[in-house]
Amino acid sequence: MTHTIDELLAGAGVPVTPPGAFDVAAALRRLAADAAQAAPPPDLARTAQAARHLAVVSRWVLNKPDAAVHVDRLAEDTDGAGRGEEHLDVDGALVFACLLYLTGHPESAQFWWQLAAGAGHWTAAYCLHLHHLALGENREAKHWLHQVMTGVVGSEAPDEAFLDRLEAVARYVGKNGSFASAPTGGLEMEVDRLAMQHQGSCIIVRGPDRRLADRLHDFAGR
Repeated sequence: MTHTIDELLAGAGVPVTPPGAFDVAAALRRLAADAAQAAPPPDLARTAQAARHLAVVSRWVLNKPDAAVHVDRLAEDTDGAGRGEEHLDVDGALVFACLLYLTGHPESAQFWWQLAAGAGHWTAAYCLHLHHLALGENREAKHWLHQVMTGVVGSEAPDEAFLDRLEAVARYVGKNGSFASAPTGGLEMEVDRLAMQHQGSCIIVRGPDRRLADRLHDFAGR
C-alpha cells in the first residue's frame, strides 16, 4: 500500500488540545515541581554561600589601608633571614592568605590562614571556618568557628552580633556588588610568579617578596 507525501505529512501532525481542556493550575504545579528538583541541594547552596562570604571577607582584608604595609613586613620576615616565626607579621600573613585565595591558590591560602590563626588572629580563624565550609568539610569548619567564638585565637574575639552583621554585609555585596577592589591582573601575575618558583618541590607559596609588596602598594594607591 502506498501513500502520497501529503498523506504521510497529515498523519504526522501533532494533535492540538482544545483550549478549554488545558489545566493551567496543574501546569503551574508541574513547573514548580520541576524548579524544586532543579534547585541545588541545601549542602551545595551552603557551600556556595560560604565561598561567596569568604571572597567578601578576603577583599575587605586586602583593601584595608595598612594591608600593603603588613605585607612589606611579611616580606622582610620571609626573605631568608631565618629569624623564625616569632618575628612573623601576623596581619601580613592574613593579608597574604586572602590575596592567595582571591588569585586562585586556596591550598597556600589555607596554610597562611592557619599560620595567622595559630598566632592568635581571629579573622584568620574565621576565614578558615568559611574555607572549610565552602569545601563541605563541616567538622573542620565547626572547629574553627568554635576557636573564634570561645576566644581561643585572640583576646578580641567577635561576638555573634558582629558575625551576623558580617554575614549580612556579605549577602548585600553578593546582590549589589562592592566598592572593595579585587586583585588586579598585575597582582595575579606576581602571585603566579611566586607559585612557579617552587613548582615541583612544594605546592605552597612560601611567602611574598619585595616585588609583590611593591605591586600591592601600587594596588592600594589606586
